[in-house]
Amino acid sequence: MQDGKITPTQGIESLFRAGAHFAYGKTRRHPTAAKFIFGSKARVEIFDLEKTSETLENAKNFVRGLSGAGKQILFVSSKSEAKEAIMKGAEAIHMPYVAGRFIGGTLTNFPQIKKRIEKLERLLGERERGELSKYTKKERLLIDREIITLNNTFGGIVSMKSLPAAIFVIDSKREHIVVSEATQLKIPVIALSNSDCDLSEVSYPIPANDSSRSSIEFFVHEIVTAYKEQKAAEAPVVTP
Repeated sequence: MQDGKITPTQGIESLFRAGAHFAYGKTRRHPTAAKFIFGSKARVEIFDLEKTSETLENAKNFVRGLSGAGKQILFVSSKSEAKEAIMKGAEAIHMPYVAGRFIGGTLTNFPQIKKRIEKLERLLGERERGELSKYTKKERLLIDREIITLNNTFGGIVSMKSLPAAIFVIDSKREHIVVSEATQLKIPVIALSNSDCDLSEVSYPIPANDSSRSSIEFFVHEIVTAYKEQKAAEAPVVTP
């Protein structure tokens, strides 16, 4: 570390410790990932972590720009290994998230999705204020069930009052629906993508292991930290 900054070597060591270097076998490799492969070991291809480090820095610079402009990033992953990291990471910087199945039309049909979010907020508000007492016990039970369903589907994106400025996804191949919708709307996509992904589909691909919990947690942390640090750098200094 020099002057409090992580050197390139230290960055690559961190990537290695997180297991970011493990790709899939050659037979699963998408042609766009070829230039990011360093070699193979026991039939498993290995990412060139110097190149991964460069793409990560590009993504972080983009995120810093979004942070400086106060823009919103939607975090998305349906992978069980990513659920906790996505939720915690997004919540740490007050961003919307989908930690589960992405509902088709969330972006391209956002006006309708927004109505569902508004209904969830209304029902939650009425329940909080005790306004559901006017309904029968059976009606309240049905409303509670509807709240649970709406919350499970849209609870993570309640703060998304308009389309996000960018999307951050884990596994762009698996999350092809959100990537496709973002592309249609010209919303930039940052993606942690393994060697089976088409890296040309996303604006800021980060070629690395998108399956292991440790690797996912590392990259989510890096993106979140970049957003936080930019906010902190721009915060006004309060003098006593």
